[in-house]
Amino acid sequence: MDVSKYLIQEDISVAEAVRRIDEGKKKIVFCLRDGSLSGCFTDGDMRRYILRDGDMQKPVSEAMNPAPVVFSLFQEEMALKRMRESLMVAVPIVNERREVVSIFFRDELEGEKTCHVLPEEVPLVIMAGGKGTRLYPYTRILPKPLIPIGEAPIMDHIIGRFGRYGVQDVYLILNHKRNMIKAYYNEAELPYRIHYVDEDAFLGTGGGLSLLKGRVNRTFFLSNCDCLLDADYTCMYEYHKSHKNALTFILAAKRVGIPYGVVELDQEGTVKTIQEKPEYDFLVNTGIYLAEPEVIGCLEDGERIDMPDVAKRLAERGLRVGGYPITEKSWLDMGQLNEMRNMMKELGL
Repeated sequence: MDVSKYLIQEDISVAEAVRRIDEGKKKIVFCLRDGSLSGCFTDGDMRRYILRDGDMQKPVSEAMNPAPVVFSLFQEEMALKRMRESLMVAVPIVNERREVVSIFFRDELEGEKTCHVLPEEVPLVIMAGGKGTRLYPYTRILPKPLIPIGEAPIMDHIIGRFGRYGVQDVYLILNHKRNMIKAYYNEAELPYRIHYVDEDAFLGTGGGLSLLKGRVNRTFFLSNCDCLLDADYTCMYEYHKSHKNALTFILAAKRVGIPYGVVELDQEGTVKTIQEKPEYDFLVNTGIYLAEPEVIGCLEDGERIDMPDVAKRLAERGLRVGGYPITEKSWLDMGQLNEMRNMMKELGL
């Protein structure tokens, strides 16, 4: 196999290393110093680096794992055995000069992508009542959750992703064109329990949760109806629980380029700095969350409120609100027409 796309130099920036992870689609790259293996860098390493307030422009050597598990050319069977017995994403095979000659990937070993099933029953709540104005004219005919991506509606893809991790109960908060959505799911044969929650007035991106009082009394996932994650939902859940968060935002590490020269002036109007087409790194909200029942309990019945204000209210009450970073291309957003086309391309449709 060609291992080159999974190999990077340890002096490139963390931001560039994240981009290479996205390109390789295996959640890992291996770092080299003078051609020899010096470490590995995963999306988990990225997350830990960001959470300790790491600078994305620093070399990846400051964020990588400098002691990855490796095997020699004569230890392939041992490497495969170790991978089967663990949750390792990949194992590199190196020669006597510590040069990477091949890599075993867990998803290829298993024949399909394996999922670490959630340790307990976790329901999924989907905000599916919006008008989808950014996807007009498609949403003039269909509600956004039923817009097809390939042969299935976007919401089927979302539910299916969570279903791989053991989610069985799905609560749909419905408003706009709700009867079309109900008609579709009443006829669909899905291995999930679908529960309808009618929102009679538009309550914002968070207010609809007040309708779940007495219905959802455990940790739950909350998702918009226009985005997909290619990430480990169980890892998110374990992070959320271990940090004792009331609410965890799933955040994508996104790099944004300014297609102009950016000029900074001093107080006298003199040019201080000029940056040609600079790029900046941000963590952006994917519209997917993990939440505790306290989130539902902090809302008034019928209250119109958006999720940023829900988070603020929780923090004011002394409850912890956290964030879980993922790589940029682990998030597929269908909220706009060009993003919908990108989603279909990423899904091979």
